[in-house]
Amino acid sequence: MSLPLVYVDTSRVRDGKLEALEAAMTHLAAFVESHVPRLLSYGFFLDQTRTRMTVVAIHPDADSLRFHLDEAGAEFRKFAELIELSRIDVYGQVSDAVLERLHNKARLLGSGTVSIHDHYAGCSC
Repeated sequence: MSLPLVYVDTSRVRDGKLEALEAAMTHLAAFVESHVPRLLSYGFFLDQTRTRMTVVAIHPDADSLRFHLDEAGAEFRKFAELIELSRIDVYGQVSDAVLERLHNKARLLGSGTVSIHDHYAGCSC
């Protein structure tokens, strides 16, 4: 049995865009809930100063992440004027095709880095 894959991205909220971002987060969360059925968990978080947004998604496997990126790709474009993506971290292995999609998303939404973290030890308990 493979371990779930964890996706985390962090972005700076552009000045004056918080209200629009809050509406966009709500819309995207509803879109993902209805269009990405295998996703285990998906959440948006704002820091206490409401200047940084973090997205955390838990997928059962890398194919679920690929499907999510393909299905919601057009929706991600709506965030380009609202945020500046600083980094994407994925905990678990992905294919070269998924890695390319992640780099494309990072370029679309900012100048952030993409880091893949290999699983070393642990269990899905």
